[in-house]
Amino acid sequence: MNFNIEHKPDFAWLTVQVPRGQKLFVEASAMASMSSNIKMSSQFKGGFRRFFTGESLFLSEFKADGVDGEVTIAPGPNGDIGHIHLQNQTVYLSSSSYVAHTEGLNYETKFQKLSAGLLSGAGWFLVKMSGLGDVWFNGYGALTELDVQDEILIDNGHLVAFTDGLDYDIIKLGGYKSLFFSGEGFVCRFRGQGKVYVQTKKPSALVNWADGYRRVQKSSN
Repeated sequence: MNFNIEHKPDFAWLTVQVPRGQKLFVEASAMASMSSNIKMSSQFKGGFRRFFTGESLFLSEFKADGVDGEVTIAPGPNGDIGHIHLQNQTVYLSSSSYVAHTEGLNYETKFQKLSAGLLSGAGWFLVKMSGLGDVWFNGYGALTELDVQDEILIDNGHLVAFTDGLDYDIIKLGGYKSLFFSGEGFVCRFRGQGKVYVQTKKPSALVNWADGYRRVQKSSN
């Protein structure tokens, strides 16, 4: 499908041209506007695994009726939108980064092993997209694509997506002093050949920065 991403990289939103009779699947509540001929319905997707990620259990389905239509999508985080055209390939997204996909792709949720789910920054579940079609995803801040030819370490809070062909595990960077005092504790180690997509900002860093300006009410005692 033809599409356009505007207002990159800080406040990106996505406009997709939906050909007559075709469908576009979008994260629930992310639609900003649509043509009057677009028919919208909800689809139960991902099972109750999505319930435990905090994501909606439903995807919105948009179908162009009679003539071509248009859907504009505005993800929740302030940041960029990325796009991958899969040609019988597979990509894994963090549970909160999925935005939309076209027909021809299989949408699945994949449970991570205990250590990866707890420490990777991607959450307990990954969204697995495979097949032939387009998938869009978002990040907090700008998105950067990194080519992996052998091995690379990624801060767990910056991880957004990665392609099939890469294996990863969680390793501790530095000693326990690093873990408790520097904020640099665990990282994702990717091995193999493929691509990793990272976001230039991470929510936890913003929370820690803003916490220093939080007004604390003094006790009267």
